[in-house]
Amino acid sequence: MSSAEAHATEPVKSRRVLVLQGGGALGSYQAGAYQALCHHDFEPDWVAGISIGAINAAIIAGNPRDKRIGRLKEFWEMASAPVPWKPMLTGDRAHTAFDSASAAMIMAFGVPGFFTPRFPPAQIFPSSQLAAMSYYDTTPLRATLLRLVDFDRINAGTTRFSVGAVNIATGNLDYFDNTSRNEDGSRKWTIGPEHIMASAALPPGFPAVQVGEEFYWDGGIASNTPLDYVLQEETRQDLLIFQVDLFSARGPLPATLLDAAEREKDIRFSSRTRLNTDKNKKIHNTIKAIGDLIAKLPEELKNDPSVAFLNEVTKENTVTVVHLIYRSKLYESSSKDYNFARLNMIDHWQSGERDVMLSMRHTEWFERPQNGETMVTHDLTEADYQSLGAANPL
Repeated sequence: MSSAEAHATEPVKSRRVLVLQGGGALGSYQAGAYQALCHHDFEPDWVAGISIGAINAAIIAGNPRDKRIGRLKEFWEMASAPVPWKPMLTGDRAHTAFDSASAAMIMAFGVPGFFTPRFPPAQIFPSSQLAAMSYYDTTPLRATLLRLVDFDRINAGTTRFSVGAVNIATGNLDYFDNTSRNEDGSRKWTIGPEHIMASAALPPGFPAVQVGEEFYWDGGIASNTPLDYVLQEETRQDLLIFQVDLFSARGPLPATLLDAAEREKDIRFSSRTRLNTDKNKKIHNTIKAIGDLIAKLPEELKNDPSVAFLNEVTKENTVTVVHLIYRSKLYESSSKDYNFARLNMIDHWQSGERDVMLSMRHTEWFERPQNGETMVTHDLTEADYQSLGAANPL
């Protein structure tokens, strides 16, 4: 895991937010991205995640800054214990064969500190028991979280922390947030390992997790990115958001059955990120236009109750989203999100570092939005990768 090249930059004086999508074994890309962000002195005020993004978010928010990278490395090195062989041939075809074999090993034996196959299998358990509804037992994850995460620190609110999970009874995406309060002002959630496990409980592999009287599944079932939640929650203070996604909505036409399975998964779990971002940009800039129009009204109309209402709702913050997306390698298949092979983990981690390094070269991205816009988004392009002489992942 190399250190990213540092470039001087002065981000906008905004609330800094790290948004982490779900994606299983691909999550080491987020850890690498966070390591590179630290080299650029990016200290998040708020971390929001879903599924593996929730686990990474808990490790970040649940540790002081000087321990976060070490804890992330400890988790990913434990979860990606090396398989007892390495590819003997070079090239994508050999790597694909290796990936298939290592994914099969993980399906058979599980992931250290994360999940283990059920024994006896789920079919043996009586119906209605949680063990009857999943192939794997995630009890090891609870012990791992308690070892790597200081939940007292999360609940103290040093860093705002939000993770999403789907309420099985209602089908709604709920967020466990360390700033949420009940009507009487008391804390709504005391965040513990069960909230993180609920966000990462993807069925039928993993069992539902009980939080209070409710049962939850992986938040990615409803939406695999918490960006909408962040934008709904903060409408006053300016935001600088690094959104780190693990599935790309864009991709080529599949050529084989395996390609088709991978592409379907990418589309499903990308959660239409670009579409939602474009929608929020349109909403932000429409509200800005309404505010501009109100300012042009004659004085006799400015005291109208409807205008007063619109004046209140058009008080908008500015939002800058720097979008980082993991780009699949040619050798990867639909097993990429559960293939925890050490070689892949290192590759994903380094890709995250590289993409942050490339993004930080665009110092203009970190200026306050110009041209009357209140929300702007930035993505890496083919030219960015060519500037490194890197293989084009786009």
